[in-house]
Amino acid sequence: MPKEQCSIITIFGGSGDLARRKLYPSLYQLFRRGVLGEHFAVIGTARRPWTNEFYREIVAGSLENEPNTSADAVQRFASHFYYQSHDVTDADHYVTLKNLSNKLDEQYGAGGNRLFYMAMAPRFFGTIASHIRSEKLLSPSGYNRLIIEKPFGRDFASAKELNDSIGAAFNEDQIYRIDHYLGKEMVQGLLALRFTNPLLTPIWNKDYISDVQITLSENVGVEERAGYYETAGALRDMVQNHIMQLIAYVAMRQPDTFTPEAVHAAKNELFANLPVLTPEQAKRDWVRGQYVAAGDQPAYREEDGVASDSQIETYVAGRIMLSDSRWAGVPFYVRTGKRMPRKATEISINFKPLEHNIFDAVGCNEARSNRLTVFVEPEQGYTLTLNGKTMGSEYALRQDPLSFRYPQDKIDEAPEAYERLIQDALMGDQTNFTRWQEQDATWKYVDVVRQAWDDDAPLATYAAGSHGPAEADQLLERDGFKWAEEFD
Repeated sequence: MPKEQCSIITIFGGSGDLARRKLYPSLYQLFRRGVLGEHFAVIGTARRPWTNEFYREIVAGSLENEPNTSADAVQRFASHFYYQSHDVTDADHYVTLKNLSNKLDEQYGAGGNRLFYMAMAPRFFGTIASHIRSEKLLSPSGYNRLIIEKPFGRDFASAKELNDSIGAAFNEDQIYRIDHYLGKEMVQGLLALRFTNPLLTPIWNKDYISDVQITLSENVGVEERAGYYETAGALRDMVQNHIMQLIAYVAMRQPDTFTPEAVHAAKNELFANLPVLTPEQAKRDWVRGQYVAAGDQPAYREEDGVASDSQIETYVAGRIMLSDSRWAGVPFYVRTGKRMPRKATEISINFKPLEHNIFDAVGCNEARSNRLTVFVEPEQGYTLTLNGKTMGSEYALRQDPLSFRYPQDKIDEAPEAYERLIQDALMGDQTNFTRWQEQDATWKYVDVVRQAWDDDAPLATYAAGSHGPAEADQLLERDGFKWAEEFD
């Protein structure tokens, strides 16, 4: 049974889509599992003039599709929620918020613990953090922790400005930058897979691995996110954060211990080995694409809210060569896109073939490279392909998959990413959050690619529902590789 956590949780943006879709259901599941009990309260803030009663109805309504609910449990859970109409630029409103926090802390016995969640537009993050400190919302007796949603800036300069403004109010060990991919079961399981199996740990390097491929594909278009996507694009939306974090978990050295400090030290060393690209290298090693109409699927430029001449990429593929000596010469291929054949997040580790096949002498030269594929979502599990002999009198080889998949009922019962990460923040565990040093390195790398594209690099096209532009295939073909067949 998990230890009950005591805290006053303030959600800036309590009326928003993120709060309804992710935060309230996650908090409810923590309540159901006993992580949150009687010693917590949630303050939702937004500009709307709601009452506590109406706010609780909103919270309860967000749980309609949650498993393992009952009317009594939902009512007990919602009774812990309070609403405060709030203008984030008005200092007086923070005084009112402080008084409510102190009152609820005494009422619920929260021990002076404060968790602040910024679930609103990033342009307000610095303003909110500044007022939290200046109007003395920080607790002198318990912990003070701040959860921040992405996007954390739109380039290095804006990310640093944002970090400086938040850092003026909170220390780095109080800041929890969410990347929800780090809350996924199979992403967290990558470290266990790598560092607890003698079969894999000694060969997880350039001597045995030929290439690594990471695919994050979506079968949907931009849907209601056109306003955001037109200012971001796939590079900022998916590569700088999610894909870079997956690369870190695949490629970082083994941490000295499994602690936040040791894990982040290993990640920082890895990100320090991102290459310093020239504009020419960025254009050569990175491909951007945009989907065009196919069948009944519209083109990106035909989506609601998208400019008819938009140059925003809906697809990105790239080749990253780390300068880390353990990975010298091993390309990391990444791709992400919308309107692809299916939703999938997969990581393929492709091993080098044997230099000498003893079965060549008997005409059996079909030994293929081994491959480990980690299925992150929607399937969760992994497959290791090995060479084996076909049944019969002739000596012929075939590939045999050794596969494991979590059954769907186990997936349905497992904590969702936001639930895991909010629990970690309540417990003060920063392992699965990102730190500024990581943001610093990844933004500097991505900025070169973005600038090269802005300097009139070509925008490829691909048919909606296809695997992406031909240029992405050519990125691998020039090195003698092709995209992993599991995705195909």
